[in-house]
Amino acid sequence: MVSGSEGLPQGVDPDKASVARMYDAMLGGRHNFAIDREALAAFTAIDPQVRTLARANRAFLGRAVRFLVDAGVRQFIDLGSGIPTQGNVHEVAQAACPGARVVYVDSDPVAVAHSASLLADNPDTDIVDADIRRPAEVLSSPQVQKLIDFDQPVAVLMITILHFIAPEEDPAGIVAAFRDALPEESWLALTHATNQDRPDTAAAVGKLYRSRATSPVTARSHGEILGLFNGFDLVEPGLVYVPLWRPDADDHIPENPSEYWVYSGVGRKRPAGG
Repeated sequence: MVSGSEGLPQGVDPDKASVARMYDAMLGGRHNFAIDREALAAFTAIDPQVRTLARANRAFLGRAVRFLVDAGVRQFIDLGSGIPTQGNVHEVAQAACPGARVVYVDSDPVAVAHSASLLADNPDTDIVDADIRRPAEVLSSPQVQKLIDFDQPVAVLMITILHFIAPEEDPAGIVAAFRDALPEESWLALTHATNQDRPDTAAAVGKLYRSRATSPVTARSHGEILGLFNGFDLVEPGLVYVPLWRPDADDHIPENPSEYWVYSGVGRKRPAGG
């Protein structure tokens, strides 16, 4: 585990929990601070399933990337990619298709620093230090311009990131800006916290993030999350709780899927005029 503040990337506050580092702690990673683990303990007191949920979300990411590779996608933009851990997008995509290109995007200094180190010897993968709230900045970055060919299908991944975008920051507008930059036959995959069936849990989680972390959470209803796919056609099984999206044969399917209070979906960009 990370300890102390010496040698930290510029902009890191070891006294305030970070979304990226908390997620790293949930997955059993080592790039987190005591403050992140303390916040996670408080999170776990609200919902003891939180680590299981994090693993289920990560498993969805792997299934979605493999599905997209099978659908012909060879280039990915992973928005809010977080701290590198097992099963990164480039590992999954390049295992299925060597030469697949991946651009990660994050604004957390720890995530950016560790990603840059991990990807230094991988010519088909890079990291952009940028905020997804500014899509034009992401899309015009040298890394995206070098690795992503916008004449070919692109998959944009928004995995557990949009619930950190407040209503006044226009999450639908952010998604639309990326959608409009994509060529036809491109894709969107996302997961998003919901208040649909467990409003008390969602409210408690939101309160915790507001008090302890750098990014507050806005959980949304099924209909609100579905609206983020405007301009995309969802593939089966639609927008569902993370364990239910095309599970592998040996995946655990919970009796009550709403215990995994994150929705997931994958959609293909609708043709112009479609």
